[in-house]
Amino acid sequence: MSPSSAKLNGAPRRHAQPSDGTAHPHRPASQPPEGRPQKLRKLSLQTGIVYGPVESRRLGLSLGINLLPTSYKLCSFNCVYCQYGWTKKGTLAPIQELVDLPTLDAIATAIQAALEQLSGAGKTVDSITICGNGEPTLYPDLGAVIEIAKEARDRYQAQARLAILSNSSTVGSKTVRDALELLDLKIMKFDAGSEEIFRQLNHPRAPIYMGDIVAGLKELKNIILQSLFVQGRVTNADPDSVGLWVEKVREIRPLGVQVYTLEREPADERIGKVSLATLQWIAEEVRWRAGVPVDVF
Repeated sequence: MSPSSAKLNGAPRRHAQPSDGTAHPHRPASQPPEGRPQKLRKLSLQTGIVYGPVESRRLGLSLGINLLPTSYKLCSFNCVYCQYGWTKKGTLAPIQELVDLPTLDAIATAIQAALEQLSGAGKTVDSITICGNGEPTLYPDLGAVIEIAKEARDRYQAQARLAILSNSSTVGSKTVRDALELLDLKIMKFDAGSEEIFRQLNHPRAPIYMGDIVAGLKELKNIILQSLFVQGRVTNADPDSVGLWVEKVREIRPLGVQVYTLEREPADERIGKVSLATLQWIAEEVRWRAGVPVDVF
């Protein structure tokens, strides 16, 4: 991990932005370096409601909460880079019937048992993270899950932040946004600055449009944008794509941005990771042109 000087875990440090909105005269050149191919490992689906704790590059020691099926991925996107492979069952609307989904009682029991066990062993975690096998905001009672997790956290692991990793596809829903605002840390996916790249990279499984995602993200408070960059058959790391993405980041005005590349084997083997130098170049583009703190992973 090679973090930038502006860490997102503490108070953000705003970077100066030229008054005319143009790039800083001493920013890096506009052409990113190329990455080198590297063998990536596969990741299997989570097999239960609670998993870990696992050491996370972004969240420290994190206890994961999976609200989704354990036999397949359920998501609103079909991203070419997904560590869980291609989406075979996709949707946008929150699932109204608990088909293959854990009940609230089962979720409450699993969370309490895991946190009680950790506390009894004298162990602490940095984060309790709602994520799992797809898009967690598709769970129909997300707000209730968050309240359950908060109550258990306050009792057993009061120091832990309650977080979510979301692909941002459902932020057009006020119900979802209200639930998200209950969290300590909202890490929201945002990879593309144009509708064309969005569809090539994220392959929405329902009528989802980038403009609606941008509008929804602007309604949320104190979010962290998480952006993954790749090259190959599809790329969002070329100068034109990065420029469009930076303009959207500037419009959203997040608390911070996390930029990273592939760490695990993607769904589409025809894409590859970008170099650390490319990520650092992208980070500088954001700092100078959008005035937003960035971490590079």
